[in-house]
Amino acid sequence: MTRDEYGVGRIKNTIPHRGALLLVDRVRRIVPGQSLTAVKAVSGNEPCYASLGQDAAPADYAYPTSLVVESWAQSAVLLSVWEAPNPDVLAGKVELAGSINEVTFGARAYPGDVLEHRVRMVKAVDETAILAGETYVGSREVLRIGAFVVALRDVTELAPAPGRALLTV
Repeated sequence: MTRDEYGVGRIKNTIPHRGALLLVDRVRRIVPGQSLTAVKAVSGNEPCYASLGQDAAPADYAYPTSLVVESWAQSAVLLSVWEAPNPDVLAGKVELAGSINEVTFGARAYPGDVLEHRVRMVKAVDETAILAGETYVGSREVLRIGAFVVALRDVTELAPAPGRALLTV
């Protein structure tokens, strides 16, 4: 079944990203298990621009490529878990990025642009999905990803051993 237009409420009920970490504004089109088109509007008020001064050059406002990749990856995760959402990273199955390959950058995005992420499911086996796709601003390709792996794991499998921290800094 194809469904069009889902807003931030449905997105937050599907993946655990919140606040400045949520980089998808709307799902424009979803064919569960097959494809998804989502958008992210780039604003001059993004946290990544906070340190730019009055004398910043126009090129300084290029949206960071790392955030373009993260926004596309969130769209890919949305497609991979659409029919089994889990907005709580502390319970149930959590989404883990396994790898990303064949990443190509094209045009840059700037405040006022709308990133359109196009994601395709290449293959899904058990709780692992391989996805691919592109990001456009209008007709300009900004990003191309050949393969992105998402694995779902039960949060209890990720818990540290007693007496050990999950991460040490």
